[in-house]
Amino acid sequence: KMILDAMGGIVLTNDGNSILREIDVSHPAAKSMIELSRSQDEEVGDGTTSVIVLCGESLLMAEEFLEHQMHPTVIVRGYNLALQAALRACEAIAVPIDVNDTAALRSLVETALGTKLSGRWGSVMVQIAVDAVLRVARTVGGRREVDVKRYAKVEKIPGGEISESCVMEGVMFNKDVTHAKMRRRIENPRILLLDCPLEYKKGESQANVELTREEDFNTLLRLEEEYVENLCRSIIAFNPDIVITEKGLSDLAQHY
Repeated sequence: KMILDAMGGIVLTNDGNSILREIDVSHPAAKSMIELSRSQDEEVGDGTTSVIVLCGESLLMAEEFLEHQMHPTVIVRGYNLALQAALRACEAIAVPIDVNDTAALRSLVETALGTKLSGRWGSVMVQIAVDAVLRVARTVGGRREVDVKRYAKVEKIPGGEISESCVMEGVMFNKDVTHAKMRRRIENPRILLLDCPLEYKKGESQANVELTREEDFNTLLRLEEEYVENLCRSIIAFNPDIVITEKGLSDLAQHY
């Protein structure tokens, strides 16, 4: 389906949740159904269209009872009984799997991703999904926990094909080196993480400096250079291979 959103962008998808979240509705029941689709997508990753169809059919069945002046609480009680029956049916047909059996996990994920991707890339994406989840899975308090939002990150790089995608262990920064002569590959590096800028620190408030002599201006520049040079000497003393800073980096610091 091709959807034109409010901002003029085009969304091309066959995922139910991706379609519904672009729809602007005001009816409370419609909002609840869209929220239901979003919850299904977050918890399971598939079946977003199915839950909307089932929910719509359930509401349609309730309409007849409302026309016969049946109280809503009685209808809701019937829905609760149906929910218990559905849960018993799910438990009866459920099949336990071993989380260490990658073949069973691939089969399970393939069912969820089968409708999202073409057959050409389906097996590749299924393997990536299984590898990523097994990589971030951990045991907390005697139970297995998989927090993909905190420990897994999808980094998109333009160009190439989907078959070149892979799961990397560690942390990835989609950044380039700041100088052409820097090494492109370093094995077992010493990494220094900084939360301070590698440049002359600016004042917190606006300050004006009045200079009466040319020598004073040169002195001011030299003080700035000495400040950056001292910073770089402190870093070099640790002998790091990689320096990562979240703040600014001046050309003078690159030189040192």
